[in-house]
Amino acid sequence: MLTALGLTDFRNHRATTLTGAARFNLLVGENGAGKTNVLEAISLLAPGRGLRRAALAEMAGAQGAGGFSVSAALIAPGSDEPLRLGTGTSAAAPTRRQVRINGADGSALGLADWLAVFWLTPAMDRIFAEGAGARRRLMDRMALGLDASHASAAARAEAALRERNRLLAGADEPDPRWLDAVDVQLAEAGARVAQARAGLVARLEGALAGLPDAPFARPALTYVAGGPVEAGALLVALGEGRRRDRAARRTLVGPHRDELAVVHAGKGQAAAACSTGEQKAMLIALTLAHSELAGAAGPRLLLLDEVAAHLDPVRRAALFERLAATGAQVWITGTEIAPFVEPLAPFGGETRVWRVAGGAVQEEG
Repeated sequence: MLTALGLTDFRNHRATTLTGAARFNLLVGENGAGKTNVLEAISLLAPGRGLRRAALAEMAGAQGAGGFSVSAALIAPGSDEPLRLGTGTSAAAPTRRQVRINGADGSALGLADWLAVFWLTPAMDRIFAEGAGARRRLMDRMALGLDASHASAAARAEAALRERNRLLAGADEPDPRWLDAVDVQLAEAGARVAQARAGLVARLEGALAGLPDAPFARPALTYVAGGPVEAGALLVALGEGRRRDRAARRTLVGPHRDELAVVHAGKGQAAAACSTGEQKAMLIALTLAHSELAGAAGPRLLLLDEVAAHLDPVRRAALFERLAATGAQVWITGTEIAPFVEPLAPFGGETRVWRVAGGAVQEEG
């Protein structure tokens, strides 16, 4: 569980320190106060670009020297000693991310070995109606929460795909020997990514199958592969598709073409055709199922930005009951306390309320 958090020159937080975090943490404040900025800072304690997918240079506070830092203390299950994680940039290198793990230099990918972070934001409410890339990123973040090694496999596959596309798009005919080497890299890493996604969806579907259709709409999931999921077969497909890929100037087969198909189980309707409210309800159900699956994977954080804003009292209560069952530490934002008083009441001392105003955070008594 994350017990302390520090933000320096991060967006509108000049110097924010938060200590004594609990199982459930409610960040309350007006729009623009900096609540989502706190969640974004926490999301940077995992591999990737954070919940906003923003450029590093955008995160540095306008009043600072040009860099920023995020630090945290974490207590892992079965341990009394805090683990200290940190990430940020310097004014001299505002686009280069630095990572520290217990005071030693580390890598962003290495953060996955210590902490799993997942989030829901208002920007994700229409993820089922957007392009397939958004759903691939969703699968990858969920797969990372179950297996930390997924981050390195995904990074290798992306690097190999980028190099292959560069060769295919060049003015000169690419060296077939160089393409052979790149294809091997893409096939090996790409197969691992595809298999992880397929396994994830199968496990999620199993977890969701036994759930009722209410109070949250139950999604039915199907993994649609963008190519063979075995390394040998994918290597053959890449070789056979070279002429076509050269004409298209990009790779047309592989995990970068994967899709996650989602259907409203109760209505038999594609998620993209459902209402915004139904899509959000399915996303909540999917997030809860994933967090329950990841229960034994180590410290986990759920960041929920305005997730309860449009839920009625019955669904709010059901949400917190399910959140309690996941075992994850929860950070949730809201513009006022009132909607959370009743659903959080059963958790007593496991709850902290933090007031956010003007880029500062204080515990509310």
